[in-house]
Amino acid sequence: MASNPERTSRGLLQINVVNIRNNFPIENAKVTISYKGQPQSAIEQVETNSSGQTAQVSLPAPNVEYSLEPGIIQPYSEYNLLVEAEGFDPLEISGTEILAESTALQPAALTPRNGAPPPEEPVVIPDHTLYGNYPPKIPESEIKPLQESGEIVLSRVVVPQTVVVHDGTPGDRTAKDYYVPYRDYIKNVASSEIYSTWPVSTITANVLAIMSFTLNRVYTEWYRNQGYDFTITSSTAFDHKWIYGRNIFQSISSVVDEIFDSYFSRPGVRQPLLTQYCDGRQVQCPEWMTQWGSCSLGQQGYSPIEILRHFYGDSIYVNTAELISGIPASWPGQDLTVGSSGDKVRQMQEQLDAIAEVYTAIPRITADGIYGPMTAAAVNEFQSIFGLPQTGVVDFATWYRISHIYVGITRIAELV
Repeated sequence: MASNPERTSRGLLQINVVNIRNNFPIENAKVTISYKGQPQSAIEQVETNSSGQTAQVSLPAPNVEYSLEPGIIQPYSEYNLLVEAEGFDPLEISGTEILAESTALQPAALTPRNGAPPPEEPVVIPDHTLYGNYPPKIPESEIKPLQESGEIVLSRVVVPQTVVVHDGTPGDRTAKDYYVPYRDYIKNVASSEIYSTWPVSTITANVLAIMSFTLNRVYTEWYRNQGYDFTITSSTAFDHKWIYGRNIFQSISSVVDEIFDSYFSRPGVRQPLLTQYCDGRQVQCPEWMTQWGSCSLGQQGYSPIEILRHFYGDSIYVNTAELISGIPASWPGQDLTVGSSGDKVRQMQEQLDAIAEVYTAIPRITADGIYGPMTAAAVNEFQSIFGLPQTGVVDFATWYRISHIYVGITRIAELV
């Protein structure tokens, strides 16, 4: 592959620092940013606020055009981060990717000093799959027959709270297993396999394919029925590329939050389709979606479903999971806003106020079941912190992001 081109454009980076033990934000953490390969030459230094977040930092990146069509030029810049906070072991992150005209979100989970060692130190982010060399997907049937070893054992399609990711090929006994929240897994994979600069319709189509594939693995208990104790692998030959500790991108995160309970079906088929794909440049796959092909169609104005039907056929349609597991309460089916009232408002207020104990920039509220101006202000601040549109209205994405953060900081998922 070619070396980095001249960095004539810029992208944004925000670092989110939490305590690895309880997911609480860490205030006043210091983050030193340098070019990859030049860790001693700092170009920026920022600190976190009470929400554990830095301000967005503008960093040089190659021109956006490099990420919109296949080529040999690396379309992103890579940076090293050193994250330090009093009472915690420092964390080094190598290879944070910055794309032009995009916002990168880099998680940093710090380990309390004298605690157990972190899962990975330093965090090393390898090449993006569209730029690096990775094994092509081994073809499988998109629908798993009952008589195969992956016998279907679930009676309905469920979005899991977490997936267990085996960080290697299925038979690699030295590979680690990671418990990853489902939405975080999808955001990580999509950020590893497509570019955030692509049209929203293209991002949506690819996210749907990733989710349907993943939910097929969940629904069929594919690996557990083969004697393994994990849900999915990080090998591109078998599943998707998932990378421990990598940065994600805001444009991808927003799409996942809006549609994370969706998957593909065909008429008369209950299970989510195992929607396979390839890049369409290094690897060709006539029966599957090509990622670069989907980018081209998005640029031509195709909608997500038009892109998907172009590759998978006209019988494919989008379905919704029957259950989202690991959450305190399900989406009420309509937006909550000033004037709303009832049990769903009270449930949301209780969760949001618990979050406000930890994320102190969020105003504290009373869980009285009445959606007034104070609740709207707290919701608005929550949306600001977690990268959602600041409307003060609890829509689908905001409801489930509140639940996700609440579960993360209260650890009730461990009891479910």
